[in-house]
Amino acid sequence: MKLNVNKFAQAAGCLSPPVQAALLRQAAFFNGIAQDIRLRAERPVAVACGGKTYFLTRAGNPTDLPCGDLLTAHREDVDATFQRICNYSVYARQKEIVNGFITLSGGHRAGICGTAVLNDNGITNIRAVSSINLRIAGERKGCAKGLYESIGSRGSVLICGEPCSGKTTVLRDLARTLSIDGGQNVSLIDERGELAAVCDGVPQNDVGLCDVFDGYPKGEAIRQALRTMSPQVVICDEIGGKSDVAAVRDCLHRGVRLIATAHARNETELFGSVHLKEILQTGAFATFVFLSGRNRAGEVSAVVRAGERRAA
Repeated sequence: MKLNVNKFAQAAGCLSPPVQAALLRQAAFFNGIAQDIRLRAERPVAVACGGKTYFLTRAGNPTDLPCGDLLTAHREDVDATFQRICNYSVYARQKEIVNGFITLSGGHRAGICGTAVLNDNGITNIRAVSSINLRIAGERKGCAKGLYESIGSRGSVLICGEPCSGKTTVLRDLARTLSIDGGQNVSLIDERGELAAVCDGVPQNDVGLCDVFDGYPKGEAIRQALRTMSPQVVICDEIGGKSDVAAVRDCLHRGVRLIATAHARNETELFGSVHLKEILQTGAFATFVFLSGRNRAGEVSAVVRAGERRAA
């Protein structure tokens, strides 16, 4: 997944100063290959690059061996990073914290885990954060060109792949391409802020001429888009919840094309998924696109038309 130095530096800038400084010294090495930066309390700092994970020696050199004298994320590094990604206001990010991730300026996403605080309604907080996984946002302009030509101009599309397979990157470029090259009115539903990375009302990522619904719950955003923006295409990430079924049906009934993503590595996982069964049964999706996987992020492995395979 091709990233630029600014994106890598922007992501690393969220980390504690000692870890940040060590990683920025290797920005040229990690540029273009880094996908995740992982901090685990009192464990070596890890940088995931597709199918390979790197660590840094105390001398600052990358190594793929998880042993020896390595750069370690100490307890204070994890705490300092957590404060920085919350912009020093943990209370203001409470809703995101409970959901397990925080979306950062630039479209980066910090996944967090630690000790859950519970009541009768479920998780109310996460304390003593022990791990942070910083997913680096990336733009690959033009990566969806072939897909844009393949899927045509009709019917809804579901883009499927495992985590880190490039679903969000492809979806972002497809939104840009449809709104500019295709001249379509596109409503982009950016519930988690990863697609457009809106800051002060301005998308930091190039999503073309899309109308961006930033931070809205997905179902409500789709309903508002249909009522107010007259979209020809609605685009959203990670569909699959029960509340999404009604939104999918709304698009279908109004003749609005929906392009979304889902977690499924192949046809077997997709059509056998209980989680996605209701959505598939709507009959909304005319085309299913499968990505190759995290080692070839953003690459399409198969395009399946609805008539070629049916959900069980």
